[in-house]
Amino acid sequence: MKNLKLITAVTFAFTIFMSFNAQAQEFKDLDKSPMDVAAFPADYKESDKLVKITYSRPQLKGRPVEQLAEKGKVWRAGANEAAEITFYEAMKLGDTVIEPGTYTFYLIPDENEWTAIISSDLNVWGSYFYDEKNDVARFTVPLLKTREALEAFSIAFEKADNGVTMHIGWGTLRVAFPFTIKS
Repeated sequence: MKNLKLITAVTFAFTIFMSFNAQAQEFKDLDKSPMDVAAFPADYKESDKLVKITYSRPQLKGRPVEQLAEKGKVWRAGANEAAEITFYEAMKLGDTVIEPGTYTFYLIPDENEWTAIISSDLNVWGSYFYDEKNDVARFTVPLLKTREALEAFSIAFEKADNGVTMHIGWGTLRVAFPFTIKS
């Protein structure tokens, strides 16, 4: 009886040990442009969000912004997958109403202004398959230049009258897109 218990215990231990080796998972290194989320309200304790954007944060590493976000071309607003923005209430970008839901967020950088594009495309890698016919809204704002430089592409929201302002910064370039709650 003792031998049977011993054989059972050894067999069980050997099986567990072998299953760990067979199930070993290889994890990738940290992505060079890690994903991030900006939301409003920003406080993680407040779950009643108005808007949230998920995007990757490329680093300049001595390169000019224009090398990574070419002027006049549709850009994925970050790195890797195109940025995805979720609205939890109907919002307006300019005069265009955007219904609650998840959309792809693109940018078109230019010399003196940047254009935001809200697209019905989803699960898009980069901007390689961008299709203008899927645009839900477009809005252009002036480009501002500052002295303070941001190494990583960054997005933040700020409370505004009847909505939020999405601030985008990279290097010394800054843009601000006003979103208002549909009345």
